[in-house]
Amino acid sequence: MLLTAIIIYIIITIAVGAWSSKLVKNSNDFVLAGRQLPLFLSASALFATWFGSETIFGASSEYLDSGLQGVIEDPFGGALCLVLFGMFYLRPMYKMNVLTIGDVYKRIFGKKVEFFASVFMIPAYFGYVAAQLVALALIFNSIADISIANAIVVSAGIVVFYTFLGGMWAISITDFIQTTLIVVGLIWVAVLVSQRAGGVMPILESAPEGSFQFFPELKPTAWINYLGAWMIIGLGSIPSQDIYQRVMSAKSEKVAIRSTYLAGGFYVTIGLLPLFIALGAKFLYPEIYLENKQLLLPEMVLRHSGIHVQILFFGALISAIMSTTSSGLLAPSAIISENLIRPYFGAKLQDKHFLWLLRFNIIFVAIIATIMAQWKTNIYELVAEASILMLVSLFVPLTAGLYWKKASEMGALMAIIFGMIAYLAYINIEMPIYPHVPALVVSALSMISGTYIFPKKQKINA
Repeated sequence: MLLTAIIIYIIITIAVGAWSSKLVKNSNDFVLAGRQLPLFLSASALFATWFGSETIFGASSEYLDSGLQGVIEDPFGGALCLVLFGMFYLRPMYKMNVLTIGDVYKRIFGKKVEFFASVFMIPAYFGYVAAQLVALALIFNSIADISIANAIVVSAGIVVFYTFLGGMWAISITDFIQTTLIVVGLIWVAVLVSQRAGGVMPILESAPEGSFQFFPELKPTAWINYLGAWMIIGLGSIPSQDIYQRVMSAKSEKVAIRSTYLAGGFYVTIGLLPLFIALGAKFLYPEIYLENKQLLLPEMVLRHSGIHVQILFFGALISAIMSTTSSGLLAPSAIISENLIRPYFGAKLQDKHFLWLLRFNIIFVAIIATIMAQWKTNIYELVAEASILMLVSLFVPLTAGLYWKKASEMGALMAIIFGMIAYLAYINIEMPIYPHVPALVVSALSMISGTYIFPKKQKINA
């Protein structure tokens, strides 16, 4: 019964994607939904940006190990990213009216920075999509007799199909349906767990000492690592195509800004539900917790819930992860098509051909992510690594380019390259602080020194 319900839901999702293809007339429709999304579609799409495997599987298991300080990255960092994007980054970029965030770098610094920013951005998405495929595979493995390896391939095929057809329109419409399922499903399971535990307080009282401590102890290294955790998604996802394409799909600047604030508030509140459910599951069924922390929630529902709760919970899980995966596929395909391939064709590449290029690159990204998913299966690590790569190389140039008039092309290039080199060097050294923190400092210093050594050329008015 559960498997049948899941199959029906997947068929409906694919059907929505197929129907959405009717709304796609050009590449702008495919990548940015023609900039026509109303508030409810825009906000739900933004909420669903990261609300996938990391929040439900990864963050819940991290919380059980390390308390609230272990999940600062997500959901708190994710909510911070949405709010900061709406406050400081949205307005100047929305006015540019360009297809990708790679185009933003091109508009600010020129073609060289566009190229390097795009090349450094794309690999991050392979790990990000791989994490979602692993999570989907874990679910299919739990409810059907299918191996993890085969489930990863099946998961990729499902998401590729409807994203290939409808692009951002398919993502946005399915996001609204999926967000509704996520909220209803998680609230329902949270209430069920509370009832079985005899109320909310017994669950909260069962938490280990320090589980609710939000701030670290008064030590410099502890605070540096604490702030570093906020940075991973909070700052690292700001220069990313997936959040850019969702924000810029709104029908107006005002709608886009409201969407970021609504989604940010929604994200941090709904994002706490998996943590509470996981704590309740550990309290009620400690034997499941000891088997596999990442599978604690689905195993609890499968073993100790009725079929209606199973359908709702797994529908919510699959909804959250499929939404995040589809966006993760579209983002790098847009960057590859628009910022790496299109410049070499110029006006020769017609929009209808570019649209097919976008679609075929979705398949290419999915193939790479599928290979990665077979290789590494820790969801939290895969997602964190993806955001860190963008943090240490792309965050500083974007911020400086938007708010520092002197920011030069060479400064941006040095920030991108030296920030990444520093991070790759620091991860091989034992340090008391997270390696991405000093790497971010290197990126900032490179931006400043590069700008002053190689200043921006002044335009001469005739």
